[in-house]
Amino acid sequence: MDFYAGAKRNPVVAFIYKLPLVAKIYHFLLATLAACVYGFPSRKIYMIGVTGTKGKTTTLELLNSILEAAGEKTAMISSRRIKIGSDSRINDTENTMPGSFFLQRSLRRAVNARCATALVEVTSQGAALSHHRFMEWDIGVVTNIAPEHTEAHGSFEAYRNAKLKFLKYVLKKQGTVFVNKNDANSQFFVNVFKDEKVVVLYSRDDAYMQSLLSRPSLFERPKDLPPEFILSDFNKDNIAAAEAVARFIKVPDNVIEDGVRNFRGIPGRMEFVRKRGKTAVIDYAHTPESLEAVYATLRGMLKKNDNQNPGLVCVLGSAGGGRDKWKRPVMGKIAAQYCETIILTNEDPYDESPTRIISEIASGIPAEKRGGAIEILDRGEAIRRAAYYAKDGDIIVITGKGSEQWIHGPHGSKTPWSERKAV
Repeated sequence: MDFYAGAKRNPVVAFIYKLPLVAKIYHFLLATLAACVYGFPSRKIYMIGVTGTKGKTTTLELLNSILEAAGEKTAMISSRRIKIGSDSRINDTENTMPGSFFLQRSLRRAVNARCATALVEVTSQGAALSHHRFMEWDIGVVTNIAPEHTEAHGSFEAYRNAKLKFLKYVLKKQGTVFVNKNDANSQFFVNVFKDEKVVVLYSRDDAYMQSLLSRPSLFERPKDLPPEFILSDFNKDNIAAAEAVARFIKVPDNVIEDGVRNFRGIPGRMEFVRKRGKTAVIDYAHTPESLEAVYATLRGMLKKNDNQNPGLVCVLGSAGGGRDKWKRPVMGKIAAQYCETIILTNEDPYDESPTRIISEIASGIPAEKRGGAIEILDRGEAIRRAAYYAKDGDIIVITGKGSEQWIHGPHGSKTPWSERKAV
């Protein structure tokens, strides 16, 4: 759920947000009260927070797999699930980073369950609302930064500064910050933290990572999850982040390797579904960068197929009606570069016209290919049509929703949804 969009429908919250200083104090006090009520549980557990535009959930899950391989009992709060030891439940709060009271209550449960480490997904909006405050962070990781949620924050700079706010808070708490050297925006953080001695640069190109990636046996997967899943460039960055943190906290290399080997992927993140001789891939990609990464990876897999002229049959929309309108034509342009068949459909329109969202995506498709793009408002029907059009050897690519359980419509309405069931 987008808090800022929700504010438009809630008169009290809308009034608060007309007074920025009042809103800031309000959320600060909420964070203070939540920590007091639950007895500052983060002081009794090792705290690792991961922020960034993409890769947060996968990095957390990889870290969790590594720490469990080391015999640790872990807790995790992510967009996908809330996990306390062996008790794992779907995150149905509709927020990637839940509110202060939910977070502090979950950390208290983790401490009571004798978990050694808490892994938390930290969003820009969560940081802007002080959800990260009054927590004793030991490590903060930034995976990458790209334009996203610019309407909510006002600009890319404000979005980036919200991430920075969390990282500065980690350092204030004598924690360590990890920055992805391969990310185009890494230099911004390097410059900001140039005088800090507790900032670690990690890279998919470092010697240990290259050694890790050179062993194909480490990435053997079940038949429904090919090795290309884990070896794609964007997952190399996620592995690099998890590996860097694990080595920093003295996890032995052989245990790190066991953790990576045990990792089985995440539902809705490059999730392969094979049925009736056809292959579909479900992915959460909802930014231009992540969309292109998914398409490029799957395009590379097509070359290994003996079928004549296999291609990608792509189903996409643009998440979050009212937000990040700039990316719609960009995503249409990217789809045109990689997909033989393009089906544009509904995603999460909120209070915006879904047909207008689709039209804006279509505007980025070059004129010579636009006539071949198919517009189907009903997402289930769009997926059925993709299955119909797909030839042997083609890959159906369905992006935007991943494992999310709802399609959000006008006036706060939501419709139950499962991408996997639809496939």
